[in-house]
Amino acid sequence: MADFMKILQQAQEMQGKFQKIQDELAQQSVTASSGGGMVTVEATGQGTVRSIRIDPSVVNPSDVEMLEDLVLVAVTEAQKKAQESMQAEMGKLTGGLPFKLPF
Repeated sequence: MADFMKILQQAQEMQGKFQKIQDELAQQSVTASSGGGMVTVEATGQGTVRSIRIDPSVVNPSDVEMLEDLVLVAVTEAQKKAQESMQAEMGKLTGGLPFKLPF
């Protein structure tokens, strides 16, 4: 029974560390841009977009598709950076387990 209690305690410690990492990721900031900095996206370490900045010179009513593409690229890159940050932090927690976590 002592082994079970030890496992339970370790699981609770791991859960606490996991929550701490999640809180830290929510406070982190990643930034990505596209179009040579014409569109910049800031997101949390969890991938939640905080802000999008668009240079006025890229706003062209006759070419909305280009602006949409620039925004999409910047958002995607910011989320990719957040994912990489999250995986790095989780790797510290799991000690580099040989599998990917599902988040």
